[in-house]
Amino acid sequence: MCFGEEMEKIDLSVIIPAFNEEKAIQNTLATVCNFFKEKGLSFEVVVVDDGSSDATALRVREMMKDNSFVKLVSYPKNAGKGEAIRQGVMVSKGDLILFSDADLSTPISEMEKFLPFIQQGYDIVIGSRRIKNSLITRKQPFHRRISGKVFQLLVKYVLRLPYEDTQCGFKMFKGSAAKKLFSTLAHKGFIFDVEIVYKAHLAGLKIKEIGVIWANDPSTTVRFLKDSLKCFIDLIKIRIGK
Repeated sequence: MCFGEEMEKIDLSVIIPAFNEEKAIQNTLATVCNFFKEKGLSFEVVVVDDGSSDATALRVREMMKDNSFVKLVSYPKNAGKGEAIRQGVMVSKGDLILFSDADLSTPISEMEKFLPFIQQGYDIVIGSRRIKNSLITRKQPFHRRISGKVFQLLVKYVLRLPYEDTQCGFKMFKGSAAKKLFSTLAHKGFIFDVEIVYKAHLAGLKIKEIGVIWANDPSTTVRFLKDSLKCFIDLIKIRIGK
């Protein structure tokens, strides 16, 4: 783990989970850092290398040599996206925490849509690909669109959550809320989003869902229909607090 001991507060922590992203990660970091430098915010970008078998961590360390905004958390064994984000959250220093996928499937500039709602008192703002004002610039294959809809129907049926898209990888939290929610995270894979949103909903935190720009990553390996029984069981576990 590459982290200093200082814990001074900053405006924003951007957490990027990364698994075998050596080809894209440097461009992603350059894009994110340039954006926030122009905005004049104090920020950090925490890349969590989730047990990559390629040179992801090396590429991040190369960026760190000339960029003090970039931090790295790295561990040898792949543990899942939820665990990667949990680790990033627990070492972050920002008053606000933003999650972004390593491929920037949602442009980093979309975070500007989130800030007014945080200022209005919302604790969490979740990006959505399925409500008004969302824009999908590169669609998923048909079978993945269907499986995603089936999964969200299961989420609504089992957990009674009123949101159209719990799985978009672009979310903003007040830092204190994120640390509390992630400190007890039970599900370390892709379904972690549902657990976090469900716990926040039960706790009475104010959550806003807004449409974002999004482009499909063809390399994704999540298959909701293939693992539909496990998904259903995991949703039941979330419902009963396991």
